Amino acid sequence: MLQFLISRLFQGLIVILAVLCITFVLLKMAPGSPLESERNIPEHIRAQRMAASGLDKPLPVQLWRYIVSFATFDFPVSAKTPGRGVDEIILQAFPVSAQVGLAGLIIALGLGIPMGALAALRPNSFDDRACMIVATLGICTPSMVLGPIIATVLGLKLRWFNASGWYDADDWVLPSLTLGVIFSGYIARLTRAGMRETLAQDFIRTARAKGASELAIVFRHSFKLACLPVLNYLGPTAAGLMTGSIVIEMVFQLPGLGQHFVGAAVNRDYDLAMATAAFYAVLIISFNLLVDFLQALLNPRIGFKS
Repeated sequence: MLQFLISRLFQGLIVILAVLCITFVLLKMAPGSPLESERNIPEHIRAQRMAASGLDKPLPVQLWRYIVSFATFDFPVSAKTPGRGVDEIILQAFPVSAQVGLAGLIIALGLGIPMGALAALRPNSFDDRACMIVATLGICTPSMVLGPIIATVLGLKLRWFNASGWYDADDWVLPSLTLGVIFSGYIARLTRAGMRETLAQDFIRTARAKGASELAIVFRHSFKLACLPVLNYLGPTAAGLMTGSIVIEMVFQLPGLGQHFVGAAVNRDYDLAMATAAFYAVLIISFNLLVDFLQALLNPRIGFKS
């Protein structure tokens, strides 16, 4: 197990380094600079500010500065928000995105797994087709469409919740419900596929031949293996949900982390853009490591292989 963890952590560090390099190259290839919007400042002041930010250095030196800064947790200050470090901006916005994303993930699992299991246990029946139609609708409905519908019905018409903003303790409900409905479709289809494949295995037929009840077959023998495709999907999905859905945060006017992913690139805030990309990579690697660990526990044939 120790070798497994060390191997995964080493691979994760390589991925984070690659993400930083790719993000840096893409930012430098984009037109403009952090001082482009300030057109009236004198040239010598512009040069001083570029030197203070380290933007006058060669590109490899600038990239190395970012790598050392993040590795030593000595985070830079945002170029567009003077006096605030990028770590402070991320830590302030992330709890909002994490609360909405975690609740959305729970809703997606609560809706998707029962739908998928019901469809798998009754193949080619009305229940199967109905569940898959609902799942397909959830997948095909864009968040920019479903979000305003939910906000209009539950927020403006019924007035159960605030239609937008982050003011009350229950303002997470509508954005989380939107995310949960959309992602429940993917989880339902994965659960159905995994359950159908598992129920067709020889050990399931053997369990039935030995007189095991259908309840025991489903929950004791097949459910663990049927959840493996869902676990694979949950790694990057959980990271994406918890770092903020840009469209959902714009629809419901949430002060989450998603706005900074776009805002940093648009405003040429290189420090914040690099920090958000690194933070997103760390979350994905962490959740994928957790998924690999759970898969090894649920499926002995996989084991803790490095």
